[in-house]
Amino acid sequence: MVVVGLVVVGAVVLFVTEWLPVDVTAIAVMVTLILLEPWTGISPSQGISGFSSPATITVLAMLILSAGISRTGLVQILGRRIAAFAGDRLDKQLLATIGVAGPASGFVNNTPVVAVLIPVVTEVANEGHTSPSKLLIPLSYASQFGGMLTLIGTSTNILASDTAARLSGQYPSLRAFGFFEFTALGVVVFLVGSAYLLTVGHRLLPERVPPAEDPVDSYGVADYLAEVDVKPGSDLVGRRPSAVAERAGNPVEVVRLVRDGEAPVNPAVDDRLEAGDTLLVRTGDEALAALAAADELAVARPADADEALATPGSEDRPVVEVVVPTTSFLVGETIRSSSFRRRYDATVLALRTRGDTVSEPLRDLTIQAGDTLLVQAPPRTLDRLGRSREFVPVREPAEPDYRTEKIPHAVAIMAGVVGFVAVPWAALGGWLAALTGVGGLAMLAGLQQDILVTALAGVVAMVLAGVLDAGELYDSVDWNVIFLLAGVIPLGIALEETGAATLLGAGVAAAAAHLPALVVLWLFYIVTGLITEVISNNASVVLMIPVAAAAATAIGAEPFSFVLAVTFAASTAFLGPVGYQTNLFVYGPGGYKFVDYVRIGAPLQLLLSAVTVGGLVLFRGI
Repeated sequence: MVVVGLVVVGAVVLFVTEWLPVDVTAIAVMVTLILLEPWTGISPSQGISGFSSPATITVLAMLILSAGISRTGLVQILGRRIAAFAGDRLDKQLLATIGVAGPASGFVNNTPVVAVLIPVVTEVANEGHTSPSKLLIPLSYASQFGGMLTLIGTSTNILASDTAARLSGQYPSLRAFGFFEFTALGVVVFLVGSAYLLTVGHRLLPERVPPAEDPVDSYGVADYLAEVDVKPGSDLVGRRPSAVAERAGNPVEVVRLVRDGEAPVNPAVDDRLEAGDTLLVRTGDEALAALAAADELAVARPADADEALATPGSEDRPVVEVVVPTTSFLVGETIRSSSFRRRYDATVLALRTRGDTVSEPLRDLTIQAGDTLLVQAPPRTLDRLGRSREFVPVREPAEPDYRTEKIPHAVAIMAGVVGFVAVPWAALGGWLAALTGVGGLAMLAGLQQDILVTALAGVVAMVLAGVLDAGELYDSVDWNVIFLLAGVIPLGIALEETGAATLLGAGVAAAAAHLPALVVLWLFYIVTGLITEVISNNASVVLMIPVAAAAATAIGAEPFSFVLAVTFAASTAFLGPVGYQTNLFVYGPGGYKFVDYVRIGAPLQLLLSAVTVGGLVLFRGI
């Protein structure tokens, strides 16, 4: 028990500090539990059980199904049509954003919903002369409200359901969640949260990004661009472009090389400078002064950054913003080490991290999840960036390549996945048998299927119907989520098997002996919400559900209500950009500061804690 406690502490430290990626931390925890089997009770088969867990497989299947829906463009099309009525009124823009993101997130995993709606909402804001900062956090929060409408809205719900089912032997009142198990409470949370965003929330958000501002201006690119002309007789002639940086004695990044009025696609390292060449470089004032001191160079800041970036031969290389999600290969890399320019034939002009635009040279700066890159690239590259799970585009391409003809197929498949789980076939068969006198209709109960089976069947149907290509299945999966689930599930098993969860629950019960059960329930919601902000939402569910069930039993309360409180708290994280991936997606495009999430999220978290706990008492009792 002590060893398991130490493993939990170590895992939390690694999750908080992010010394390792969260999925790597989860696998490290799994391996540690197996190696310490005599003290943890986790055998190799139990240690790897997370990979075969119904929760892990179901989440994997739902991610693929969500990708299929996204590939058809259905969510984007709905977003544009419903937002068309918004105009330049902020209240209508907010209503359109919430009205699309919330309900869609109940049936399509909320993370891809936000990813595909960011460009749509940004365009709605710019066309309506509204700062995108006023709409993007509400987009993320609304998707979290919507994720609590059904079992499949978030991966956290599915994992919580699996954890509750596993604990049913110890706590008979626990069970796997039904598809619409908490829909009534989810609707209340969605309505209250939406009302908050529509009336109070948006007033707490500053306009960090001006409406319809050119991204080149928004990032202040003009302050760091310079044109360097190589004069005849310069000793730089015949040398590589990187020699300009050596001459400056400070980091200088070559954006483009212009020769004879034509701009080469990429100033490769083996290109040699010639007299008359013009280099467009990204550099600070100190390095620029060093270059200007050289007689054989003519140096000047361009009067117009857009014009400088659109020199002859580069008119077909637009400038766009992309967000780096946690799934991107760039996380932990630098522009140089990732070979970004060679890999994508694209140039990174600017970077916004944690709400601040970076002024120093970019090539050796470590990229973090949530950073936003300002990239100049040809259309074919922008199409690749938009389709790749490595990036989330902030604006839609001019001609998006959606499989709109597959929308009916995708909708029918999702309806089938949901229908076979949601319809009470046994009750329906019994009712029809009683009505018609045909006893055989009672066999309809055999149609009842688990969400795991119907989701996998839906994946096969997506491929057979051509909604997704077979090769796209693997790209559709957020593999760090899958490895995170597989790694933390054994930790939950260890907490249960060693009695650590029961001991912690008893400790909580003893500490709260003089508190009403309602207050204890509320405290579990608050504590889970705070833990989720510093570790992952899935990890917080695995850690907190066994303890909550044990504490509820110890004080004579209903464990199922405590499990639902933990689930709702872990799936609705509003206090920062790190606790929930959708918050991270909108961090850069909205130009937000960390304090913005606290300003709007703290009152919302407190409000929904009261609403959720009150709803649990009303709908389920404690």
